[in-house]
Amino acid sequence: QVQLVESGGGSVQAGGSLRLSCAASGRTSSRWYMGWFRQAPGKEREFVASITWAGGSTAYADSVKGRLTISKDNAKDTVYLRMDSLKPEDTAVYYCNGLLNGIDYWGKGTLVNVSS
Repeated sequence: QVQLVESGGGSVQAGGSLRLSCAASGRTSSRWYMGWFRQAPGKEREFVASITWAGGSTAYADSVKGRLTISKDNAKDTVYLRMDSLKPEDTAVYYCNGLLNGIDYWGKGTLVNVSS
């Protein structure tokens, strides 16, 4: 089993910054793809960013490029999402995702609220 636990959400004013963390435990692997998704009220869950555990290749949704940065710490089995220049439309529950051998694992989510 794999467990993903997010932390770091909160309330911030537009233009501010937050850093989310996702700690993985259990059967982690160097073959992970890990990422962040978000779901705003009344909307479907959407992709935000991803990173390969071995090589560190990253991908981003167009809406967050240049403002959000995904990174990892292999020694701590933790992936981060640094969020700068936050906008009210970034308000959502942010979910950590891990993909391994075709199986998706999800955290319970952490709420980010950006006020104007």
